[in-house]
Amino acid sequence: MTDFAAQYRSKLMRPQDIAAQFQPGYTVMADSSLAQPPAIMAAIDQRVLDGKLEGITQCISLELYPRLCYQDASMAEKIRGVSWFSGAAARNAVSKGFADVMPCYYRDMPVLVEQYLDLDVCIAMVSPMDKHGYFSAGAVGSMTNALMKKAKHIFLEVNQNMPRALTGPIYHISQISGVCENTAPLITLPDAVPDEISLTIGNIIAERIPNGATIQLGIGAIPDAVGMALKDKKNLGIHTEMFTTSMVDLIECGAVDNSMKPIHTGRTIATFALGSQRIYDYIDDNPAIQMLPVEYVNNPEVIAQHPNFVSINAALEVDFFGQVAAESVGSYHVSGTGGQVDYVRGAIQSKGGMSFIAFPSTAKNGTVSKISPILAPGAIVTTSKNDVDCIVTEYGIAKLRGQTVGQRVRNLIAIAHPNFRDELTFAAKKRNILF
Repeated sequence: MTDFAAQYRSKLMRPQDIAAQFQPGYTVMADSSLAQPPAIMAAIDQRVLDGKLEGITQCISLELYPRLCYQDASMAEKIRGVSWFSGAAARNAVSKGFADVMPCYYRDMPVLVEQYLDLDVCIAMVSPMDKHGYFSAGAVGSMTNALMKKAKHIFLEVNQNMPRALTGPIYHISQISGVCENTAPLITLPDAVPDEISLTIGNIIAERIPNGATIQLGIGAIPDAVGMALKDKKNLGIHTEMFTTSMVDLIECGAVDNSMKPIHTGRTIATFALGSQRIYDYIDDNPAIQMLPVEYVNNPEVIAQHPNFVSINAALEVDFFGQVAAESVGSYHVSGTGGQVDYVRGAIQSKGGMSFIAFPSTAKNGTVSKISPILAPGAIVTTSKNDVDCIVTEYGIAKLRGQTVGQRVRNLIAIAHPNFRDELTFAAKKRNILF
């Protein structure tokens, strides 16, 4: 019988010893969020700071840890960050010009890795090895399989706090170039405390969601508020990109049992999880949740197989045509496309499905309307006018799909903040949209 424990011992090293194996010019990538190994990443950064490594390209999706490539512009030639979906640190670095961006849908990230990325190293944080020599990718399904397939070298950081997902990507010790250990608490996010506007929007959307629907909730206070408002529903299902604390609440209170889903019946489906320790505890050794690759989970054709599928996502701005800007404020970079379009398209193809793009009606303390005649100059369109279904603010729901431009404008003005409705009406008449 193969002695996997002996293989493990032979490949066990310190994080700095792993970083010492990196060569100048390497391209390195970790999967999203909790897959990122903090000790290995810190060792890479330190080696760059010590002048022993340069020309590194670090591809990151939804960064969770401080990274040299996003902190110090003077290091850009030595370690260059490429954001595939940005958090706050990447947002700042990209906007200041010392980090780059990969435009993409989340569902396409694996194929982009396989077809276009010359990947030298995949790094990952994983759960401890089992008796068969396998490490669970834990709270992340995402693009792990593609990274494993494409990388010339794989280095793992074993953390006993990473949950063991019974269904999800796995690494085998025979595939690994090196492994280190780092028992550190997983990053958690504080439970959202939705404000009054978010709660109002959450209740408006929840009223439209029927019993037996399958739901996807995006990131932010409003999706969390929707989750809070669904606790009295019955037989809901979950098929989602990100698994959140509000979803654990819905499962534990009995609102979600996944019994009406035509595929993965009785199972919650997600591609990554991020939030509270309750989430990670729920995933651990739980056969009722499956962490699957994003090219499957976010495939609109898979999403559309669920009748009454409802997706809820956020945005920064929408114009009269229904173009949704969700990743930049004007030309200022904020995040990435992520999975919003995947779920908008999947939901509208679902029999009885609905897609909601929700946001407060104003920004900057009520001085700016988020419903505008045109998007701010330089704004990136995330969801097109042809895909958009419903826009929601605290003043109600504007149905756009199947509506003319004139009908769309009337519906949008009706849910704009009252302080801006006359101004928006004047703009629409000036452009000969309304008469």
